[in-house]
Amino acid sequence: MSRPPPARRSEFRVWQRFTTRWADNDAYGHVNNTVYYQWFDSAVNAWLVAQGLLEIARGERIALVVETGCTYNAPLSFPGMVDVGLAVTDLGRSSVRYVLGIFALDADVAAAQGHFVHVLVDRETRRPVPWPDNWRRALETVRASSQ
Repeated sequence: MSRPPPARRSEFRVWQRFTTRWADNDAYGHVNNTVYYQWFDSAVNAWLVAQGLLEIARGERIALVVETGCTYNAPLSFPGMVDVGLAVTDLGRSSVRYVLGIFALDADVAAAQGHFVHVLVDRETRRPVPWPDNWRRALETVRASSQ
């Protein structure tokens, strides 16, 4: 089984920085794999909120995670800072595929990389709805350059 090459910083469009916490380290002395998924979720949703798209408590539309995955390239640990890069690779009628890279501070090669798929749904019915124009425009601004 072959692995994709580690992602580079240049592949991502927007960034979020997080501090590792003492509780993030597992018994093996590195950040536990579940924390990477928390960083993915936080980076995507923080960007959506900052764009004025996602109203977590009262919005008519919400984005549900339907798929996620991660490949680990190098360990991270507390104490430290990580940069999480975000880009969009696929934008459908009501779904979007984000790619994410987690980088040690000042590293050019990702310690981990993954993907995160959202489907936009009506808050009440939980049925998919098409992207409103403002969402689609914002998502297009972070489309990966190879698209």
